[in-house]
This record gives sequence, structure tokens and C-alpha cells, in this order.
Amino acid sequence: MTNINNGKKDLVALILAGGKSSRMGRDKALIDWQGTPMLKRVYQVAADCTEKVHIITPWPERYRDILPEDCQWLIESTPGQGPMVGFARALAQISSSWVLLLGCDLPELNSDIIKGWISGLEEVSPDILAVVPKKSQGWEPLCGFYRQEVLSELDKYCKEGVRSFQNWLPTIPVRSLSVGEKEAKMLRNYNTPSDLDNC
Repeated sequence: MTNINNGKKDLVALILAGGKSSRMGRDKALIDWQGTPMLKRVYQVAADCTEKVHIITPWPERYRDILPEDCQWLIESTPGQGPMVGFARALAQISSSWVLLLGCDLPELNSDIIKGWISGLEEVSPDILAVVPKKSQGWEPLCGFYRQEVLSELDKYCKEGVRSFQNWLPTIPVRSLSVGEKEAKMLRNYNTPSDLDNC
């Protein structure tokens, strides 16, 4: 496992692959990106940055053929409630000091940038629960780092019926990661067919 701060902290990855892909019209996780399905591409980067990768999805059978056998599957039993609920349910099943949360529609992820962010986690104060990229338009929560301890705050917020990372993150101790041109390119996600046409 990737060690942080001389092994006192550890990090695993969690990929969300349970969305409806309604704007795209087909499963984004399986869309070919330069010869590789998007989910597989995200998995490859996650595996390069951490030694354990979890995927939470209602449909593991849909993706088994494109991912390694040692992939750690977490089953989303009641899909359709959004990424925050999926994250909370997965986090309750993960034992790790830090979790790198990733969406399945980030095919331009860059291992070097993420590893640079990881190296900075050792300097994060213990009271900080999340370290998340932030652009002028808002947070990029599906490429961020979260402490295991954030689960109680996440559960409380989800029970209130609110499903917005943008509204939730300012309510917890969070450190922002600056986003320049390279980071912005890496964080671009693909939600509609026209997004693919312009890539």
C-alpha cells in the first residue's frame, strides 16, 4: 500500500461507477477512450498511485471483463441516489486513513500530478478531513482525498437529503488544491456526446 508519512497513514482508491449516464445516453464507464474503456483508464491510474483500488457499482458483471481479477468490488445495492450516497456506503466498507475518490469519467487523469498531491498529504493537519482540487467554478470532489473520519459528517449530511458536494465541502474542514492548466485538463470529465466530439 502507498505509505504516507513513513507509513503512519495509508491510502486506497475508490472509483464510483454507478451513475445513470443519462446525458451521455450510454454507460460512460465503457466508452472507448483512445482504445481503452474510460473505467479501465481511471483504474490504471488509480492502481499506479495506490496499491488497492475499490470500485462501487450496482453492475460488477458489466465491468469484470475489462478490469483485473484483483479489483476490489463494492456493491451498490440501491443505485440512483447520487455519488455522495455511493461514497458514504463505500467508505463504510473501507479501512484506510485516506481514500482517493475518483469518478469513472476522468480519462485524462495524470499519475504524476496525483502522486505529487499524495506526497503533500503528510503535511496536512490532522483536523483537515478532505483535500480537494478547487477551480474558480467550484470544487472537483471526484478527484479528491478524504480521511476515513469524514464518514460521520458525510452520513449526517446525506440523511438531511442534500446531495451536493459543492454545498457539503464548505461545511467540513477541507484544504483546497490549486488547479492550473495541466490540472484543469486532467480534471475534465465527459458527460455528453458533444464532449466526446470536442476531445
